[in-house]
Amino acid sequence: MRVAIAGAGAVGVYIANDLVEAGHEILLIEQQPGVRDRATTVEGVEWYIGDACEVSSLRDAGLEGCDVMVAATGDDEDNLVVSLLAKTEFAVPRVIARVNHPKNEWLFNENWGVDLSVSTPHLITALVEEAVTVGRLVRILQFEGGQARLVEVTLADDAVVVDKAISEIDLPRNATFVAVVRGEQVVMPRGDTVFEAGDEILAMVTPDSEEEVRQLLTGT
Repeated sequence: MRVAIAGAGAVGVYIANDLVEAGHEILLIEQQPGVRDRATTVEGVEWYIGDACEVSSLRDAGLEGCDVMVAATGDDEDNLVVSLLAKTEFAVPRVIARVNHPKNEWLFNENWGVDLSVSTPHLITALVEEAVTVGRLVRILQFEGGQARLVEVTLADDAVVVDKAISEIDLPRNATFVAVVRGEQVVMPRGDTVFEAGDEILAMVTPDSEEEVRQLLTGT
């Protein structure tokens, strides 16, 4: 897979090195030559010095041959422009954008060409809630502009689904159980899987089904 990364700051360089070691082809786009000179990248990272917010630079870099664009600069406005150009001008199949300021997260959607946005502050908040909260649905990640969401619930002792098999649960059509974490064991959910108190349930939902799943897993 060929991946373009806009922004060679600490985040961009780390992603580039990680993906190269995983066997992917990486194109790292950076506007400042001095940043490249100071960066430490593994062998195999391809550099292009140019402005990722300019169509001409992206064309010269060969963005049309990339499968994924990662907008990882430290500026939200730049990341939105990069995402929009990658999707509309070069038809990159998958566009992932970094959100630096949580107040801007609402902008990072399909209207700006973003398939998946990553907001570090919100992600950390969700992981903290996931670790300490029982009986409450926590949204972990959003995909496709929020149309698909990964949520988590740690089942309380009195949750109505405790001691019930999945086949007995009236789950909405637009939702599915992804995994059950039970102690140190991960259980792949099947129809005969029986929920237990303390189970961490991971589910994929849509905006239409999220509230129904919330009530189903947190109701008493």
